Amino acid sequence: MTLIGPENPDQARLLRLLRDDGPRSRVELADALGLNRTRFIAEVDRLTAQGLVETAGPAASRGGRRSSLLRIAGQVRFGAVTVRAGQLDVALTDGELAVLSRLGEPVDVRSGPEAVVGRAVDLLGKLRAEAGLSRLTGVGVALPGPVAVREGAPLPAPALPGWHHFPVRDAIAAELGCPVQVDNDANVMALGELHAGTGRAFDDFLYVKLGSAIGCGLVLGGTLYRGATSGAGDIAHLRLTDDGPLCDCGNSGCVEAYCGDGALTREALAAAHGGRSTALADRLAEAGTLTAADVARAAAAGDPAAQTLVRDGARRLGQVLVGLVSFFNPAIVIIGGAAPGIGPVLLAEIRGVVYRRSTPLATGSMPIVLSDLDDRAALVGAARLISDQVFAAR
Repeated sequence: MTLIGPENPDQARLLRLLRDDGPRSRVELADALGLNRTRFIAEVDRLTAQGLVETAGPAASRGGRRSSLLRIAGQVRFGAVTVRAGQLDVALTDGELAVLSRLGEPVDVRSGPEAVVGRAVDLLGKLRAEAGLSRLTGVGVALPGPVAVREGAPLPAPALPGWHHFPVRDAIAAELGCPVQVDNDANVMALGELHAGTGRAFDDFLYVKLGSAIGCGLVLGGTLYRGATSGAGDIAHLRLTDDGPLCDCGNSGCVEAYCGDGALTREALAAAHGGRSTALADRLAEAGTLTAADVARAAAAGDPAAQTLVRDGARRLGQVLVGLVSFFNPAIVIIGGAAPGIGPVLLAEIRGVVYRRSTPLATGSMPIVLSDLDDRAALVGAARLISDQVFAAR
C-alpha cells in the first residue's frame, strides 16, 4: 500500500497528535481537533485506508459506550541518518519516533559523499530487510555543516570537504523510493530535544551542539527556526577575536577555533609537550595522539591542566551565549555533544559567564542544562525532520 499523506490540515494535525502524544481515544482526538463526529470519522477512515493510522484497542471508559484508541499505523517506519566527522549512524523508528533498531560504523567524510551516502543507503536497507519492510515511510538526514534545505544539499563547510552541493536528498530518495529531508545536525538535534528531550516542555529554547563542529538550533514558538536561507544558528564562525587561532574556515579567532574538539586537542598537545599535564603527557606517549575524549577523561579525573582547557573553551562559549540569550530570550539553553565527564566543569563556567553578564530579565528563570538524550538526539531529530514533512497537509 502506498502512503500518500494527509490531504488537509485536520488530517495533518491528527497525525502529529498521535506522533507526539501516542495512542489517544477517538473522543479525545475529535475534541482536540474540534471536529464533529461525522467529519472526524471521515478523516480517520481516509487515513486508515492509506495505512497511516489504525485502531489500538479500547480506550478507558468515560461512562457509556467505550471509545477506541487510535495510533500511528505499525507499517509507518522512518529512517534516520546522522553523519559525523568519524561516524555514520542509521536507525529505524516507529511512527511515534521511538528508535527500534540502529547500526553504526566509523566513516571518513573525506572519502566523499558518494561513498558515505552509499553506505548509509546500504545500512538502511539492512534495517529495512530485518524489519520485513518493503519500503520506508521517509528518511531524515543530519549533516555536520550548513545545508540548503530546499535543495537537500550541503553548502561549503570545513567538516565536509568535497560535499558542496552534492544532492544528498535526491541520491537517497532515488535509491530508497521514499521522501527524504536533509538538515544540519544542530537543527536536527534541536528537533530531537523538542520531541523527546528536555526541550519538550518548552516552546522557546536554544540547543547548542559541541564537538568537532559547533552549531546552534533555535526553537521559537515550538517550531524550528531556520531563517531566510537556512542559515540561522550558524555560530561556529562568529569571530571572537581578530588575532585568535586559525580556524579550518580560513579565518582566525572563530568560535569553533576556540571551542571545538580540534581546539581542545590542539591545546591539550601543547599542555602535554609543555609539561603542564602529566596525565595528558602519559596518554600521548601511550596512544601517539590526543583526542577530546582524552581531555575529558583527564579533566574528570581532576587533572588541573585539562580542567583549565575545558574552562577556557566554556568561557568563550559562554561569551557567545550572552549575546544569543539577550537577543532571543529563550526559556532554556540545552547543551549537547559534550564529551562524557566534563559536564560539571563545562556547565559551571558557562553558567557563571552567562548569568553574570546577561540581564536578569533574560536569565532570571532560564536554566542552562546538558542534554539527556546523548546521541539519540540526532536520530530522533532526523526522524522528526522527515515526519514533519510526511505528516504535512498536501
